[in-house]
Amino acid sequence: MDSHDLIARIKNRDINRRDLLRGMGAAGLAVAMSPAMPRLAGAAAADQATFFTWGGYDVPEFVPTYIAKHGEPPNFATFGGSEEALTKIRAGYVVDVSHPCNQGIPRWVATGLFQPLDTNQLSNWPDVMPALWNLEGNVIDGKPYMAPVDWGRTSITYRTDLVDLQGKDESWGILWDERYKGRLGMLASGGDAWWCAAIYAGVDFHQIATDENVKKVAALMRKQRPLIRTYTDDTTSLEQALASGELVAAMTWDASAVTLKGQGVPVKFANPKEGALTWVCGAMIHKDAPHPGKAHDIVDALLSTGAGKWLIGENGYGHSNTKSFDLFSDDELAALGLSRNPAEILDAGKFQVPQTQEFETAMNKEFENIKAGF
Repeated sequence: MDSHDLIARIKNRDINRRDLLRGMGAAGLAVAMSPAMPRLAGAAAADQATFFTWGGYDVPEFVPTYIAKHGEPPNFATFGGSEEALTKIRAGYVVDVSHPCNQGIPRWVATGLFQPLDTNQLSNWPDVMPALWNLEGNVIDGKPYMAPVDWGRTSITYRTDLVDLQGKDESWGILWDERYKGRLGMLASGGDAWWCAAIYAGVDFHQIATDENVKKVAALMRKQRPLIRTYTDDTTSLEQALASGELVAAMTWDASAVTLKGQGVPVKFANPKEGALTWVCGAMIHKDAPHPGKAHDIVDALLSTGAGKWLIGENGYGHSNTKSFDLFSDDELAALGLSRNPAEILDAGKFQVPQTQEFETAMNKEFENIKAGF
């Protein structure tokens, strides 16, 4: 969705608040929300900290205790992929808090641009699942750098009335099925798409960076390219295309299936026989954060049960605070495809393994070439 499409939909009143936020993030328009009305980032409050996050997460529901303490939300800035975010930060973009994911932690820490968390300033830290913060490269000299917040899966949301599995198990092969040429969608970020293709190719994540496996995955994605109608990180547009039947299947995160089911669309979030891609994302504080105290307040708000209620109930993502799950029954969690024990989901899928900056740069360059048809 570009900015012109977004403006047209606003004028026609055919976009809801949640889709507006996601669409603005995808169009590169960062927003800061007050409880009553939106405020453009250009009018950001100088006395509030800035949270650099994924489009769609820039909502007051994600930072409830920060608002309760400071009277309004932090300033929001959005990105479409964590590599985009890191590139901007390395180029000198200074924010208070950023929102990377587990496979990037060692590289983010290695930049020297982030400070370890002062967990004494985080009232919710005792309730955070240790398995989610004790990740590879996250704890140095006993101090964690990233506070885990959200966790979930990247898989396939497909129309159960339009996709015929022919009695076979769900598989990543749905997105390579010639029967659905021109009716398949993919996330545009290599951080999702490349890794999911690697799963389908049978590549061990610990060997994903070898020349042989890079060529293997690239060849598979080039084979897929003619089948794909759209590559996008605007999940709202994928959801709308699935709802209309324009797409029969698309690579998405958990939340898209939850949203579509809530609209009565007959979809399922696949559990591929090869395994779904699993991930944990969280909050890191810039070493030169202009508001270090409020930066920790943002992190603490993200770890609160209020944030967890929104993540779980509205999006179908897991939350790092164990007490957030107490707000839901076992049946409600099961309906969302979640468990009180994240290991049951994370271990059942394919958990991303940190890679070098050289691999990430080369992989993203090759993926851009593939999307462009080269």
